[in-house]
Amino acid sequence: MNPPTSLTSHSGLVLPAIGFGTYPLCGDDGANAIAEAIRLGYRLIDSAVNYENEGAVGAAVRRCGVAREELLITSKLPGRHHHFDDAIKSIEESVFRMGLDTIDLYLIHWPNPLEDHYVEAWSALIEARNRGLVRYIGVSNFLPEHLERLGVETGELPAVNQIELHPYWPQVELVEFHRGHGIITEAWSPLGKGSDLLASPVIAAIANEHHVTPAQTVLAWHLHNGAIPIPKATAVERQHENLDIFGFSLTPEDVEKIATLARPDGRLANQDPAVHQEF
Repeated sequence: MNPPTSLTSHSGLVLPAIGFGTYPLCGDDGANAIAEAIRLGYRLIDSAVNYENEGAVGAAVRRCGVAREELLITSKLPGRHHHFDDAIKSIEESVFRMGLDTIDLYLIHWPNPLEDHYVEAWSALIEARNRGLVRYIGVSNFLPEHLERLGVETGELPAVNQIELHPYWPQVELVEFHRGHGIITEAWSPLGKGSDLLASPVIAAIANEHHVTPAQTVLAWHLHNGAIPIPKATAVERQHENLDIFGFSLTPEDVEKIATLARPDGRLANQDPAVHQEF
């Protein structure tokens, strides 16, 4: 059975099973690279205030030749704007910078629990959605205790949680929590950026068996686990390769072998959401 081509959240948000990461694509060259990715078939485009490329994403949407209603554009609220009024203004500025009528999906980038304003920020996202500034809302890098608190204090869980996820750091319990609550899992650094993951003999052997590349093998692992990978690629060849992952499926034996790659210290940059602060 081939992997699903979309996932649906508890709120009715439907996302394609793979997205396109845009950091650090910016300026005219960045806009052209993003536009080309859209032409190739990417429909979920990921950005953030802190990527400083919302303008390039908006330009790509206007240049790509694909109808706006086919695209799902994402941005993220930075930690320095978690206070309610600051969050609303930040979201308004995101809309202005992109030059779009609305942003399809808006996330809180990090919970910053030591500052402890993420519930206030979540309330602002709810208000922004109610005002039509954004269509759907979610979070990034939240742990179960953060997610549960949002539900208790506001009555609403995120549609999405975008987290660090790859075979070295599979986050099995968090992904299962998402599944049980109708939260879509998105994966940043899905290919283990900066690590030796794609050179792993385990990944290479599985790739050879399926006549695909190591990157395609890892992305297929994400699909098998019900997560949406958000790989980044500038070269058109790599963009195409990353998108071409729906013609094969990993076997249960493949998945068991990949599971052996998990590491207790598998985070790529030691960014623990329980203590990490990002502004």
